[in-house]
Amino acid sequence: MSLTIGVDVGGTKTAVGVVTEDGTIIDKVRRDTPADDVGAVESTIVDLVTELRRRHEVESVGIGAAGWVSADRATVIFAPNLPWRDAALCDAVEGQIAIPVVVENDANAAAWGEFRFGAGSDCDDMLLVTVGTGVGGGVVVDGQLMRGTFGVAAEIGHFRVVPGGHECGCGRFGCFEQYASGTALVRAARERAGADPSAGPLLAAAEGDIDKMAGPMITELAVAGDPFCSDLLGDLGTWLGEGIASLTAVLDPGVVAIGGGVAEAGDLLMSRTRAAFEATLPGYDHRPRLDMRLATLGNEAGLVGAADLARQGRR
Repeated sequence: MSLTIGVDVGGTKTAVGVVTEDGTIIDKVRRDTPADDVGAVESTIVDLVTELRRRHEVESVGIGAAGWVSADRATVIFAPNLPWRDAALCDAVEGQIAIPVVVENDANAAAWGEFRFGAGSDCDDMLLVTVGTGVGGGVVVDGQLMRGTFGVAAEIGHFRVVPGGHECGCGRFGCFEQYASGTALVRAARERAGADPSAGPLLAAAEGDIDKMAGPMITELAVAGDPFCSDLLGDLGTWLGEGIASLTAVLDPGVVAIGGGVAEAGDLLMSRTRAAFEATLPGYDHRPRLDMRLATLGNEAGLVGAADLARQGRR
């Protein structure tokens, strides 16, 4: 049985798992990410990989990194939440563990995981949209991960949807993720709560402090039937559907999979997303119907996808 290791490096946690050829995680360890120190991040990856290799014979390692990764899957060009700047991550880790290493953008790795073993396993072309603190995703075309000439394709959270809109963490204004993310959901809740009496249950959950409002809290109340939170989630779904329609007009995927923490709202989110998608996509009534569905691998998608990409090597 062929085993590889997948590494998912996040801003707060690093998760490392041993993955079989069918995408099953058979062993997993995790540790806090020392996000302010490049060397410490590399050491954390090496330590966790070494720990798992004591228990399993593995062939290679795939690292999902939250940043732009070079076309040769070796260098992290830039990471917004980690101190990687033109960091030769592949060489740094490979030199210490002495087995092949592949580096990929974390959202691309998640898209590949869903395509191979999750929501897109029955199609050839898939768009993954992850809705969390921001909006991420990846694109698979003809069974291949779309990476672009320089390796930084599919930054779907940062196409502009509102000229002169909200400032984004990328330094531009009006990006998709400023309207269709968990961050946008919380911002809208805080803006509306003071003037809307129906915000009472959300305010109570936040102990009367608007600044304590959080995305999971809003989603939980919406699922429980709270009208204020349901409206907030519906508005986010509208933005999401409109953005996916624009992406579909360019990419023409067979499947759109939606994942991330906000997607836990299920049909409350998906019904508005589908409605906005249908109302926005050019020529909707004359096009073949794509399948919009929830992602299935959850937080494991990136780890599983990175491990599977490691089997392919740096090609």
